[in-house]
Amino acid sequence: MADLRETGWELHARQRAILSAAIELYVQTGEPVASQAIASVSGLSSATVRNTMVELADAGMLEQPHTSAGRIPTARAFRLHVEQIRGANRIAPRLLPEQSRTQIDAHLFGVAGADAFLERTSQVLALLSSSVGVALATVQAGDQLEHVHFQRLAQRKVLAVVVTRSGAVRDRVLLLANDLATSELESAARYLNENFRGWSVERVRSEILSRAERERSEYQRMMQSAEELWSRVVPDDRGSEQTLYIEGVSNLLGGADTDRVRLREMLAALEAKERLVTLLTAYVDSHERSVRVVFDMEERAPEMQGLVLIAAPAMVDGTRRGTVGVIGTQRMHYENTINAVGYVAQLFAQSVGGESADAAGQS
Repeated sequence: MADLRETGWELHARQRAILSAAIELYVQTGEPVASQAIASVSGLSSATVRNTMVELADAGMLEQPHTSAGRIPTARAFRLHVEQIRGANRIAPRLLPEQSRTQIDAHLFGVAGADAFLERTSQVLALLSSSVGVALATVQAGDQLEHVHFQRLAQRKVLAVVVTRSGAVRDRVLLLANDLATSELESAARYLNENFRGWSVERVRSEILSRAERERSEYQRMMQSAEELWSRVVPDDRGSEQTLYIEGVSNLLGGADTDRVRLREMLAALEAKERLVTLLTAYVDSHERSVRVVFDMEERAPEMQGLVLIAAPAMVDGTRRGTVGVIGTQRMHYENTINAVGYVAQLFAQSVGGESADAAGQS
C-alpha cells in the first residue's frame, strides 16, 4: 500500500477538515455527501466547500457516483483518514469508549480457554462494528496435550476432541476404515490421557508407534486404535492447524453503498474460509502487535475488492495463538473499530496468557 505522501499530494488544513467532514457524514448516512451538508457543519460557505471538494476529487480523495450530485470518499481518502487518526494519538485500547469496553467485558466474562475466547470474540466484534467479526485460532505442534476424548457417532464415525493446555481445542469427525466400539474408544482415550498428558502434540504419534513395538500382543489392537485415531485428528506432527470463527456476515446485507452483484461476490469471498485463513495469516504479522488496517486485499484476492480488514495478532507469551479482527466495507467507524480490535487482543493476552495490560500491548 503506497503512502499518500508518495502521490505528490499534500493536503492543507482546509482540505483535511472538509475531507474529514465528508468521511464522517458518509459513514453516518451511507449517502453521497453534498457541499451544502458539509457547509452546514463546518461553518464554511457552500462555494468554498464546493471548490475544495473539486480539489479533493482531483487528488483522488472523492468520487462522484453517476446518479448523484454528491461525492463519496475513495479508498485513498479512507487510508489518509486512518493515518490522521493514528497521527493524532487517537488509537489505543484505553481510548475505546467505556460503553464499548463494558460490552466487550460482559461478552467475554468467564470464558475459559483460547478457542472459546476467540469464538466469542468474533461475535462481540461483529456486534460492535456492525461488520463481520473474524477470529483465527492456531494450534501449534508444540502445544502440550491436556485431554483427549473420542465419542462414537455412528458405525465407523467418531468425534475426536484434543484439548491443549493453552486452551486450544481441535475437533474432528473421523470416518474410520474399521468400526470401533465405545469401549475401544474409551480405552484409546484413557491410554492417551494417562500416558501423554503434558506431552507436546508433535511427539505423541512417534511415541505411540515406538511403544506399540515394545508392548505385548494383547495390547496391539488398542495401540493400533490409539495410533489411528491420533493420526487422523492430528495429521501433521510438525505443523500448526487453524480454526476460523466468523460472525456477522448478514451485517453486509444492509449496506446501502453495496450493489447486489458486489454483495454476492463479497458473501462468496467470506464463505471461502481457506482463503480467509490465508489472508489473515499473510497480512497480520506476529512481530508487530499493533492493529493492522488493510485496504488492498484485492491484490491477493480480487473477490475481496471493496472490503477492509482491521486485525491484530492474538499473542500468548510472545507466541501468536491466533488473530482477531473485523472485515467490512470501507464505510465503517475506523477509530472505534481499531480500538475495539486492539482492546480484544489485549484482553486475550491477559486472560489466556496472564499478561499485564502493558505487556499485552498498547495500554
